[in-house]
Amino acid sequence: MDQTLHPRIYVERTLAIIKPDVFCMAEEIEDVILKSGFTILQKRRLQLSPEQCSDFYADQYGKLFFPSLTAFMSSGPIVALTLTCDNAIAHWKSIMGPANITKARETQPECLRAKYGTSDLKNALHGSNSFHTAVKEIKFMFPNSVIEPFPSRGATEEYLSRHVNQVLLRGLTELCKEKPLKPCIWLADWLITNNPNQPQIFDGVTEEDEEWQPNQIQEG
Repeated sequence: MDQTLHPRIYVERTLAIIKPDVFCMAEEIEDVILKSGFTILQKRRLQLSPEQCSDFYADQYGKLFFPSLTAFMSSGPIVALTLTCDNAIAHWKSIMGPANITKARETQPECLRAKYGTSDLKNALHGSNSFHTAVKEIKFMFPNSVIEPFPSRGATEEYLSRHVNQVLLRGLTELCKEKPLKPCIWLADWLITNNPNQPQIFDGVTEEDEEWQPNQIQEG
């Protein structure tokens, strides 16, 4: 398949955090997020303990700024958000801008960190670096989350072709023949009845059981 004509599209999730320094601006930032094409799947307002911050930023342990980072992130409430859209991780990084505030203001003056950040530590926002990191961070903030990778466009088209399209075509053909008053309801009922993937109910009787009649007595 020509990938230039049929690109593989992934609908990703990423974690965003509105940090303590801009917690009071959360609604304004969320509005920017929504206008940038994201859907907010989950949202929590919470305050982390220093120990929780240490666990969340465990990959930064041992660096000189680590104590300051955990102290700052536990200093006040935050807003944790699960965001989704096409290429969510890269898109959110682009909207946030560089973590270094000076670089953000020089290279991307319209980005959120350039607008809201005041220092490299108090840079307003957090975003996941990769798919693996996003999964870990979302589960940290939202422990009951179930995260599965979304199928690519190619995988979705293949599934529809193999498992859906033929049945749907039959259903639409029958719909045209019947011409019911409520076509959507009729088609929904038809698809439920004629679903080839519907589990078969086992009543406990096998073919061998049917061949054997309970009134038959085998003589020895």
